[in-house]
Amino acid sequence: MERVLAVPTHHAFAVLRGEAGTGKSALLQVAVALAGEAGLRIVGASGVEAESELPFAGLHQLLLPLLPYGAQLPDVSRAVLEQVTGLRAGAAPGVAEVAGAMLSLIAAAADDRQLFFAVDDAHWFDNESARVCTFVMRRAGAVGGRGVITVRADAPSVFDDAGLEEIEVGSLGRLEAAALLERTGAHLDPLTRERVLHWAEGNPLALIELPKTAGRVPAAPSGQASPLPLTRRLESLYGNRISELTPSAQEALLLAALDGLSSVAGPRRPALERRLGDVDEAIGRGLLVIDPVTGQLGFRHPLVRSAVVQLATPNRRRAAHAELAALYPDDQERRARHLAEATVDPDEKVAALLEQAAETATRRGASSVAVSWLERAAQLSETPDQRSRRLAEAAFVAGQSAQLERAQQLSESAGTADTDVIIAECYAALYQDGEVRTTHRKVVAALERLDPVRDKPTMERLINLLLVISLFAADSATWTITESCVDRFCDPADPTGSASLLYRDTWGDVVRRGVGGLERLRRQFVRATSDRPWDAMRLLVSAYYLDTLDEFRTLLARLVAREGEAGAAGNAMTLLQLVMLDHMGAGRWADAEQAGRRGLEMTARHGYALFAHQFRAFLAMVAACRGDSDTADGHRRAVEAWARPRGIGYLTQYADAVGMTAALARSDYAIAYRFATNITAPGEFAAHTQQAPRTLLDFVEAAVHSGHLDQARAHAQTALAAGLPALSPRLALVTAAAQAMTAQDDAPSLYEHALALPGAALFPFETARIRLAYGERLRRDHETRAAREQLEEALRVLTDLGALPWAERARAELAAAGAAFGARGEGWQSLTVQERQIAQLAATGLTNKEIGAKLFLSPRTVSSHLYRIFPKLGITSRAALRDALDADTRAAPSDEV
Repeated sequence: MERVLAVPTHHAFAVLRGEAGTGKSALLQVAVALAGEAGLRIVGASGVEAESELPFAGLHQLLLPLLPYGAQLPDVSRAVLEQVTGLRAGAAPGVAEVAGAMLSLIAAAADDRQLFFAVDDAHWFDNESARVCTFVMRRAGAVGGRGVITVRADAPSVFDDAGLEEIEVGSLGRLEAAALLERTGAHLDPLTRERVLHWAEGNPLALIELPKTAGRVPAAPSGQASPLPLTRRLESLYGNRISELTPSAQEALLLAALDGLSSVAGPRRPALERRLGDVDEAIGRGLLVIDPVTGQLGFRHPLVRSAVVQLATPNRRRAAHAELAALYPDDQERRARHLAEATVDPDEKVAALLEQAAETATRRGASSVAVSWLERAAQLSETPDQRSRRLAEAAFVAGQSAQLERAQQLSESAGTADTDVIIAECYAALYQDGEVRTTHRKVVAALERLDPVRDKPTMERLINLLLVISLFAADSATWTITESCVDRFCDPADPTGSASLLYRDTWGDVVRRGVGGLERLRRQFVRATSDRPWDAMRLLVSAYYLDTLDEFRTLLARLVAREGEAGAAGNAMTLLQLVMLDHMGAGRWADAEQAGRRGLEMTARHGYALFAHQFRAFLAMVAACRGDSDTADGHRRAVEAWARPRGIGYLTQYADAVGMTAALARSDYAIAYRFATNITAPGEFAAHTQQAPRTLLDFVEAAVHSGHLDQARAHAQTALAAGLPALSPRLALVTAAAQAMTAQDDAPSLYEHALALPGAALFPFETARIRLAYGERLRRDHETRAAREQLEEALRVLTDLGALPWAERARAELAAAGAAFGARGEGWQSLTVQERQIAQLAATGLTNKEIGAKLFLSPRTVSSHLYRIFPKLGITSRAALRDALDADTRAAPSDEV
């Protein structure tokens, strides 16, 4: 505590971790008192279980007291803070935006007075708030902030791996527990004393509370009470005191419990606090406490709140919910939640309000909550049609939220035609098992039976599902049927219909249908009438196939941060794939790997085998680009073995693309050419083959170097004739490069043309490889000086990327062009101070996470540094670090005189 309260350092924040009742909150109050004596400004907050699924709910408590200092911030930062606290309209900002703005706010407030943050029950913070806090807390010491947070040891949260200093608050041993029991002043006979010690199991709160009623609990024949879970014992003890309150005090406590009033330092509820009135009785009995800093009321322990709710009869709980609903006429979601709990019989007004609240929740990243509200709205519906419609909507949102089993159950409960059940079943079969053949047939049959005018929403969902299935099938026969359905059911004049037509033209046969796609995509984003995550996700998939994800990077990051686990988790996994692909294209391979690992964790939690193999395929490609053939081939074989029997052409094509890149990295051009022709024949771009245009550069390079120059030229000319340059900046770049690589006398001018295109600045790996090929050509033409310029730039970029095989090739070409090199690698002296620290720690066998904890860096940052360190030391793996460092140490001149 003293270290945290000292001058801010890397340990400016501490986490008190322990089981319920071990005294974490009491220690937090000690820290608050010490901070107050030191002249620090206290900013208090507390996690509330009822708000743990509401994005940024926890953060409101920390931001609102400091918002007056927002006037000192730039307009952009102030706008972010006002949006996240609900003071300004607009889409919810992403976690990174909020974290940056919050750090600036802390710095501004700390100029006036140093800050001390006291956060109780942080494990109940919503995911977004917790992620912002962990980011800020690791850095706040540098701008005048410090603090202490408490978390339950048995409640997993983002704070578990926050990299903050941890202080374990455990149960007391037998002797310490007996001493605390003596200090309570309770007069207990020996048998009762033993029973209390037995029940408490060293829990300080239980040791203080149990003596007050221990005499009322009859002993078991053995002389001790029957073993019960600690939480139940404490709830029953609180229940006795609750029952002894006056009816008005019990009613006040019930209102507080149902509305989520927390322990000390919780969020303000002005309307509720006015209603609570005189609570001296509850305070006197130790059920409520007053925060000494803020004066706010809070429950002494979360178990008190549970006991209050459990002791109330259903009628009392419903009456309290009704009263709470009346307190929040302007808070749609809170009012809807309370009305739903207060209503027994069908009520269309309440059902409609819940449905509206669910739509709002979906748009702000709480789709999981929306499913429950839609299900409750269905229960309160007055007509069978409304009930079925709302259950069908709940099923669809559940499917998008990765609750596939629940989606199927809700669909079956809807009692409508089997179409909704088919949608839920097909999503589950596709995502969990990779079933593309059967699901495609089922969806086409369902469309044939549907009246598109009468049931347009269902038709739209079937069409979009059909498009997703076809994307993964990547088969011309499948796509031909799908294209026919899209033409038949989708009206280009309708916004939804035009969007589906765009998906068809960019996800399927982009070579033949994709011209003008970028302009159409931009129009769709402008005319979009919904910000539901699945609508934006589909448009972003189109952006990937048009190589323009960079235009929508901010939106993509915000959606990933917003959705997460509480939102549309199924869509979030696809969005995370797009983040990974964007990082790969932009040359941020360490970031891509981190996104891939996160994606694999999500797919494992939700059982999405199809997405898991997508992430493995993408990780394989990163490994292939780095020259890590073993990793690339391991992933590739696993993906192919799973996907090929299922007919998932998307993945088998990608596996071939990985094999081609890995072979090129090894300079095994014959194998690379074999993989290339698995994807498409020379001189053609097979229809509905996504990897055919995307692997153009690899295909031509493999063909040129394997003795298939005529085929390479045919392929390059077909790309030009097919209009690939008009489809995207990347395809324009690689098509121009393909012309240069297969040209004779005019190759230099064609290379210059390619490198002058806009795509050259957007795709560093492709551009560096084009420079390498250009340098090789110039050297063969005896243009040595010009060759060196191209090769040096290629070497620099390829080294920074970590594309070691290509960097070695550039180094060899430079040597052949007469450039002087010392020993392979630049050695220890070329490393920065931080790089030396990371290299030394990695050489001892520490993981990136362990290194990051020691140096206060993220594992992603450590990974990025390592991939810059390897080329400088002339190595390709962590295993070689120790020998490289030892060699450099032996070779270094002595500083001794």
